[in-house]
Amino acid sequence: MDLKNLFTDDDAVSPVIGVILMVAITFILAAVIGAFVLDLGGSQEKTPQTKFDADWNGTQIAGSTEYDVKISQESGDSISTDRLSLSGDITDGNTTAWQNAPDSTTQAGSYIETTVDTGGEVRIIWQSESGETSSTLATFENPN
Repeated sequence: MDLKNLFTDDDAVSPVIGVILMVAITFILAAVIGAFVLDLGGSQEKTPQTKFDADWNGTQIAGSTEYDVKISQESGDSISTDRLSLSGDITDGNTTAWQNAPDSTTQAGSYIETTVDTGGEVRIIWQSESGETSSTLATFENPN
């Protein structure tokens, strides 16, 4: 046995590596094509990136434990007002419509006013157009 030929003869290695690479490429292509065909990548709508601020003006509603709050959009993406809702310790019937929201779309400077119980909180909830996903954009706690 010639040891010199053992280290220089690599005929058997090349076909094996070639077959392994071809199988790997086939699996990768099948996975990518399958993801597009089955729409696994999805076209989920991204949550808007925005910043809200709450102004607790300290005005207590006479004879109750509720306080007025004005929630304003400070910056970020414009959002359709139809996709926004308030939840939390909110008094029914005391919430205004979004103000300074042209074409029913919020922008920096848009605001909404409501009343919240003492120590309660209010959340701004965004819901996707399809209704499949939602996200809490901001949460504010009544400091009173």
